Amino acid sequence: MIQETFPIIIGEEEVLNERQLLTIEDGLMMASPGAVKYLVIHCSATRCDRDYTAEQLLRDHKARGFRTVGYHFYIRRDGSVTQHRRLLEVGAHCRPWNRCSIGICYEGGLDEQGHPADTRTPEQTEQLILLLMRLVKLFPCVRIRGHRDMPGSIPKACPSFDAEGVFGYLEKH
Repeated sequence: MIQETFPIIIGEEEVLNERQLLTIEDGLMMASPGAVKYLVIHCSATRCDRDYTAEQLLRDHKARGFRTVGYHFYIRRDGSVTQHRRLLEVGAHCRPWNRCSIGICYEGGLDEQGHPADTRTPEQTEQLILLLMRLVKLFPCVRIRGHRDMPGSIPKACPSFDAEGVFGYLEKH
């Protein structure tokens, strides 16, 4: 699996960390609520039989050069939801779409053997639906997509299910 880490090359310039990237990409915040075009669903790409806490997620994202968790929301297997970025704060979850998307990640995405699989628990699914419904009300023109479905993003199985097919009915188009 390909994983984006810093330093990265943008144009011909080496970017050492997320702070430097945000300087190049024009700031920490999105332009306006109207700038939010996508709700991008991710999985943590961790085995469904192992815990992956928000603290572990933070540690791993910092090790990759991010200043904090790249996603806006993280949903644990028990259905607990944590917010890691303000709604209009530029995420670090789906280049080149960070400036116009909100990233939502669920714990799991791999089966017990480490293969991509839809491992969402009923509690995760319930909380994901509630969160998506709230966000669609706030941003009525958004499209719900899986990370794997975003053009130009790093190829991967994430989120290990067809997010648009499962949740597209929530969109207000």
